[in-house]
Amino acid sequence: MIHIFKEGEINHPVLLLLHGTGGDEQDLLPLASYIDSQASVLSVRGNVNEQGMPRFFRRLSEGVFDEEDLVFRTEELNRFLDEAAEQYAFNRKNMVALGFSNGANIAGSLLFHYKQALKGAILCHPMVPRRGVKLAQLTGTPIFIGAGQQDPLIPQGETVELKEMLEQAGANVWLHWEAGGHQLTQAELEAVQKWYKKTF
Repeated sequence: MIHIFKEGEINHPVLLLLHGTGGDEQDLLPLASYIDSQASVLSVRGNVNEQGMPRFFRRLSEGVFDEEDLVFRTEELNRFLDEAAEQYAFNRKNMVALGFSNGANIAGSLLFHYKQALKGAILCHPMVPRRGVKLAQLTGTPIFIGAGQQDPLIPQGETVELKEMLEQAGANVWLHWEAGGHQLTQAELEAVQKWYKKTF
């Protein structure tokens, strides 16, 4: 997978950056520096091309995921993370995902499917990746969810449903609401930074 790796301090987490639809591996680098300037960074470009826009998995229509492709791409990403940990000699169990929109959805899918795939996760404007599946055990895994009360793509009920599903699997979830829509705001980033510093 096309990616960027930047080595940081060994006692800080490795931030896994996962962009939104149409983004790339450069998009979230400034956010990583803002959240933890001493962390190692692994920023990955999605392997799916939707009319010239990189994504992490296919969708059938707006908000409707291709579940078969989602499962395949989640396994592909998890395998890549194992390989990257070997290549760059970082601790695979010390990885915290930072994903926005489509990137948050693939991060959520990693949490759903693979026990200990992530030490923690920052999910900005995610949806429920899958329903009707038994989640991996997430006991004590810290997860931040950022959501917009006026998000035209994600109803508030879906955000609450995702929070409850993760909590039922044992995760410690912090849900942060913004008044706006489907975009990252400065106030949301400040909330992420505050949560991250308290948590890691």
